[in-house]
Amino acid sequence: MKIGIIVESLRCPLETGIARARELGAEGIQVYALSPGLDMLNDSPDKLKKLRETAENNGLVFSAVCSDLGGHGFSDPPGNPERLEKTRRIMEASRIFNTTVLTTHIGVVPADRNSRLYAEVVATLRKAGELAADHGMVLAIETGPESPEQLKQFLLDVDHKGVGVNMDPANLVMVQNADAAEAVRLLGKWIVHTHAKDGIHLRDCDPKRVYDAFAEGGFDQLVAETGELFREVELGKGQINWTDYLNALREVGYDGFLTIEREVGAHPDLDIAQAVHFLRGKIRETEHSIE
Repeated sequence: MKIGIIVESLRCPLETGIARARELGAEGIQVYALSPGLDMLNDSPDKLKKLRETAENNGLVFSAVCSDLGGHGFSDPPGNPERLEKTRRIMEASRIFNTTVLTTHIGVVPADRNSRLYAEVVATLRKAGELAADHGMVLAIETGPESPEQLKQFLLDVDHKGVGVNMDPANLVMVQNADAAEAVRLLGKWIVHTHAKDGIHLRDCDPKRVYDAFAEGGFDQLVAETGELFREVELGKGQINWTDYLNALREVGYDGFLTIEREVGAHPDLDIAQAVHFLRGKIRETEHSIE
């Protein structure tokens, strides 16, 4: 397994963050398609090539691109054709980075499998999968809004090789209070990328309400509406059993990136340095466990 870092988690200019990721010992990076230093809907190919060269000069590859576009994903408005077109354009631009993974939140999958809305979201994700496959990529749905069982059923309904999973164990723990290792065993055939993040589930919550609040006003609005439901913490200090989790990833044959994401905290650089050290130890601890 390889360690990556989401550059924006370092909270510094993009090129500075790329160099810092190398210094911290990462082998790859993930970037947001839309961020203060990057606009993959409008930036020129020359600018994107220069960014790729900066990564290459630091010995790094792009583990993935994050195409989160805010809002309610592909469910509101139903199918969201404008979002699908923007996703297609980001896929096209991502080819310059030589990555095969585009991660995203797709919104909350409708609970009623017999509803028209559910059928429209399935059809749209199938179209997205076709676009991804045409670009030699996989659109990886980030875990969190649905239980692992619900997401598995949705993926079976979409039934396209161009749609996979970006496994975020912290989201599953914080929102769903799910067992991350068991989620891996359920979703293993679809996992193409992972985020390394940790968290604590404090109170049961309605996942739709959580993600709707994020879509409308971010974490501040969620807390204002509900109080604290969960907490992101430093890697290794939350509810995830990282030994079991990495063993489960190995069981399903995953040998890709563990890309560190740190969305909170006053000292992201120190937290990410600690996370790299922690993951290195866990990778060594588990590397012979499945043999």
